[in-house]
Amino acid sequence: MSPSLFDTVLVANRGEIAVRVIRTLRRLGIASVAVHTASDAGARHVLDADQALQIPKYLDMEAIVAAAQASGAQAVHPGYGFLAENAAFARRCAEAGLVFVGPPPEAIDAMGDKIRAKATVSAAGVPVVPGAAEPAESLAGWADFPALIKPSAGGGGKGMVLVRSAAELPEAIASARRTARAAFGDDTLLIERYVANPRHIEIQVLADAHGGVVHLGERECSLQRRHQKIVEEAPSPFVDESLRARMGAAAVEAARAVGYTGAGTVEFIVDGTTGEHHFMEMNTRLQVEHPVTELVTGLDLVELQLRVAAGEPLPFGQQDVRLRGHAVEARVYAEDPARGFLPTGGRVLALREPEGEGVRVDSGLSEGMVVGSEFDPMLAKVIAWAPSRDAALLRLDQALARTAVLGLTTNVPFLRALVTHPAVRSGALDTGLVERVLPDLPLAGEPPAEALAAAALAFHALPQGADPWEVTDGWRIGERAWTTWRLESRGGVHAVQARGLPYEAAEVRVPGGHPDDHPGDRPEDHPGDLSDGAAMPARIRRDGSRLSVTLGGRTGHYACARDGDTLWLGRDGSAWAFTRHLIGDPGDRPGAAGTGDGVVRSPMPGTVLVVKVQAGDLVAEGEPLLIVEAMKMEHTVTAPLAGRVTELPAQAGRPVDMDAVLAVVTPGEES
Repeated sequence: MSPSLFDTVLVANRGEIAVRVIRTLRRLGIASVAVHTASDAGARHVLDADQALQIPKYLDMEAIVAAAQASGAQAVHPGYGFLAENAAFARRCAEAGLVFVGPPPEAIDAMGDKIRAKATVSAAGVPVVPGAAEPAESLAGWADFPALIKPSAGGGGKGMVLVRSAAELPEAIASARRTARAAFGDDTLLIERYVANPRHIEIQVLADAHGGVVHLGERECSLQRRHQKIVEEAPSPFVDESLRARMGAAAVEAARAVGYTGAGTVEFIVDGTTGEHHFMEMNTRLQVEHPVTELVTGLDLVELQLRVAAGEPLPFGQQDVRLRGHAVEARVYAEDPARGFLPTGGRVLALREPEGEGVRVDSGLSEGMVVGSEFDPMLAKVIAWAPSRDAALLRLDQALARTAVLGLTTNVPFLRALVTHPAVRSGALDTGLVERVLPDLPLAGEPPAEALAAAALAFHALPQGADPWEVTDGWRIGERAWTTWRLESRGGVHAVQARGLPYEAAEVRVPGGHPDDHPGDRPEDHPGDLSDGAAMPARIRRDGSRLSVTLGGRTGHYACARDGDTLWLGRDGSAWAFTRHLIGDPGDRPGAAGTGDGVVRSPMPGTVLVVKVQAGDLVAEGEPLLIVEAMKMEHTVTAPLAGRVTELPAQAGRPVDMDAVLAVVTPGEES
């Protein structure tokens, strides 16, 4: 049997991985079927597929099987996440006469449980990290710190908690159980000795049903936050041929030990000094970071999955695997680095994804789609290949600079700062590096003068409607007057002046002036008095969502989107949202009050998981009030000041929007 005998394949997933699988199906001439929930009806993977069927939810096995049968599909590709590592789903597909594009259910069972997986590979001679598993007393009695608590059924770092002392154990166990139960439906835990300064290195394996098992080299995944990978690369700058051979052999033995078939990944913790490596887990599916392996090997892993699932032997042996050049991948998340990397959301108003030699983008984004809190915050992956590691990192940085997602905050500026940091460029990586260099990275800041000028000109010259009276050109008898805007952004409140006609020459004054100005000419040297600043000639031109602004003889190009009185501009990987107010308007007022008013707002769109207080309670400043969960991440919301909880609209289990009022703490009474 060959993949051509799969006339139709259903993709039981969404987002960028569904789009990526559909791309290979199209190349192979196989019809693709997408599934979607009601809220995802207009999603990119739905539009890319040859046909699509609505289901109640992505975890509904029976609905997916019924959709596959109704569409005439012969096989189901699960992608990753959702049901990809669910042995019951693999069995259900087989019962329905569908080919599950993945390993046998027995292999999923063996490796899906971390406790069982460690025992299985240890028996096969693969080194493992010392640890303990359930029952609960085994966890509570652990005494070797620091340690890591992990959900036995988990993956992707979800629910993993670092514990530094016995005093932290009870709350850490409770938190890990909540996350494991919500994310995996199984709250069984294990605890392991924490390896100091570790490197996270994984081996890609492929196995067929004819006894063939090979590895495709390693991926370095040490750049992480909260045990979640951010940037991955292949090959590892640490691994030499000897270590690659040893780790590859161990990964192959782990796969053989469970009768594995298809694509899988064996993850190791590696001592960055000695190269000693320990098995952590095996992911019985395609990995998020598989593109870097594809780029350095020239192989399509989805095609190989399909060929193996169709009964073909692997078309090559271990001796045929060659690694060429270097590839680096960066994950684009809907999150706000300046607010502790909390998840964000919103409607994608404008989208720019990079192209060019050696650049690949795996994305589930499309203009107009709404990014909510229901799913994982990863939106896309930007991947770069080059002959050398230094060239690949440089190419990735340039690709990220050409990326713009307007309408919500993303981590793209953080990614650019990270991949250009000297510690990352040196290749001396470990899983704690990102946290150590965070203080060196610019997570937020005031928009530059050119962006302020661009925003003022856009508001000034590009009204939302067609009514000419909306054009605030400052006209008066004799000359055009200066129009003063107050532009509010996350970088602060800025006074900006502009005058001129739409699409014609204009002049602007902005705080900070033009980079070419002399210090004495900058409005910031005359606080609150823009009239003393130098006026800069400017011109604006818009072509769809592309805005070109010439300021003081220098032209800059921005991605641009307007949503009422909010204007989004994107450039060099950064994005700014500006809200306008005309100085002197009746609605002109300072920005939102800070936390000193006692109003507790949701830091992200999500669901209230736990309410720890009641109305009328006295609380201390910093005392936990609620836990909000979004995209499988918990965030504890604390009291901004000491006082009494006088309002508590938040309720456990209820969804909340970003900045929704959760509680009000009235000061004046000490707890």
